[in-house]
Amino acid sequence: MVNRSSALKGFYQRGSFNAGGQAGVILEEIPNLLLMQIATWPDNVKLVTSELEKKYGIEETRLLNGRVVFGDNIALLRITPLTWWCYGAPTLFEILPQHGTSLDISHSFVHVRLSGYAVRLCLNRLIAIDLRPSNCPPGSVFSTTLHHVGVTIWHSQDGFELFIPRGFACDVWTMLHDTAEQFGLEIV
Repeated sequence: MVNRSSALKGFYQRGSFNAGGQAGVILEEIPNLLLMQIATWPDNVKLVTSELEKKYGIEETRLLNGRVVFGDNIALLRITPLTWWCYGAPTLFEILPQHGTSLDISHSFVHVRLSGYAVRLCLNRLIAIDLRPSNCPPGSVFSTTLHHVGVTIWHSQDGFELFIPRGFACDVWTMLHDTAEQFGLEIV
């Protein structure tokens, strides 16, 4: 495995910021991202869906746009009608060229998790997505812009998982830090 160097290495300090009591937002970099992108052609969606289900032990077809399903030690995020991200897979998904393609995009993004009781309020100041539980339950995934940077956000059981392009990681981290401070911030 390649030894990765984080785009945020040395950029931030752990600790509490403006958190008089309990921090409303917890900000955390998740290291060693494993992220594979699988793309297919329109005529092969059903075939590739079936192959993904078999490969990762997904029992029920729930590979809907904007949703996440779980398999054998992976999460499969349906990013677009023709694209999935496989989170946690250590190797590429093998696919015939006429069916689609698979690409390791682990080094292209920084993975940041936001959680805490005020996380929705914090994110609502930065993105134009309705994060109310009825509209954005756990298992939702969407792409949006955060301070003019395209990001993908997955609402997991642990919080909101942000996948930030590596070249913009420091700028987006600063924006998240500054916005979260008003709610009390803890960086872990």
